[in-house]
Amino acid sequence: MSRAADAHLLADVDRVAAENHFAGVVRVDRAGTTELSAAYGLADRRHGIPMTPDSQLGIASGSKGMTALAVMSLVEEGTLSLGTTARSLLGTDLPLIADDVTVEHLLAHTAGIGDYLDEDDDTPISAYAMTVPVHELDSTEQFLRVLDGFPTAFPAGDRFFYCNGGFVVLALLAERASGVAFHDLVRDRVCRPAGLVDTDFLRSDALPGRAALGYVEMDGQWRTNVFHLPVLGNGDGGIYTTGADVHRFWTALFAGAIVSADSVAQMVRPRSTAPEDPRRYGLGFWVHPTRDVVELEGYDAGASFLSLHDPADGLTVTVAGTTAEAAWPLARLLQERLVD
Repeated sequence: MSRAADAHLLADVDRVAAENHFAGVVRVDRAGTTELSAAYGLADRRHGIPMTPDSQLGIASGSKGMTALAVMSLVEEGTLSLGTTARSLLGTDLPLIADDVTVEHLLAHTAGIGDYLDEDDDTPISAYAMTVPVHELDSTEQFLRVLDGFPTAFPAGDRFFYCNGGFVVLALLAERASGVAFHDLVRDRVCRPAGLVDTDFLRSDALPGRAALGYVEMDGQWRTNVFHLPVLGNGDGGIYTTGADVHRFWTALFAGAIVSADSVAQMVRPRSTAPEDPRRYGLGFWVHPTRDVVELEGYDAGASFLSLHDPADGLTVTVAGTTAEAAWPLARLLQERLVD
């Protein structure tokens, strides 16, 4: 653990991590200095392998920012536009998506399309939510049968409603428009220009040695999440990364290394407010309720993630855990001390 941070904060991080049996990583960077880099718990519970600051963790919907950037890079080069309709690339696929739904609507969660993972229902996080065998979901086109059959919830542009399926549709549109597989688009247009050396879509049934396993509590036992999520993440989530790479990501983003500064400004400009959530939303990124602090967040079976970045003073706060609830106590502590 770095000792650059305030000793009281370090002690409180250790205390909260211990009280909550936290397994994951915590990192704080400010103005080019790493003030805190710590790892807790086990990356592999069965084999007793400890977590390290270099462990790769799944960040669930934290990936949506990377999907949005891959799409925006295609917008910048003219392959797509914010006004491109989903229908123009879907053809007869997903016929319940309205004809006027655009790339911009999907990026902003205002498309109104029905969602295959509706976060407003009462399905427990431990449920096997996927309706097809998860091992078959290893490409974007395979998600068509998962996305199909959900009626429009409201007219496009009417309001904000967080929609996982909308970001898989974005991945599908980006893939069809560019002729390049979505995972390669993210690698080539986001990870590589940002200098991310440990960030990638990893198969859950073939994780490399530094990747931490995600866990779900079932019948009083901790089981891995391998049967709960698609075997390979896609547009709505599932990339793996490290605390160091998340810091690199934010630095590169606001330096204009991924897309232009003008595009970044568009993406982090608040466009909507979320029901029952004080935060605002741009295009692929959450924004603090009152400040220009940008956030990525992820929550799923076996993964919890929050990263905040304040470009004004170069502050980045990142917490990633290996269960759905692991990250939140530490994220609240750090947000209260360093951001709010």
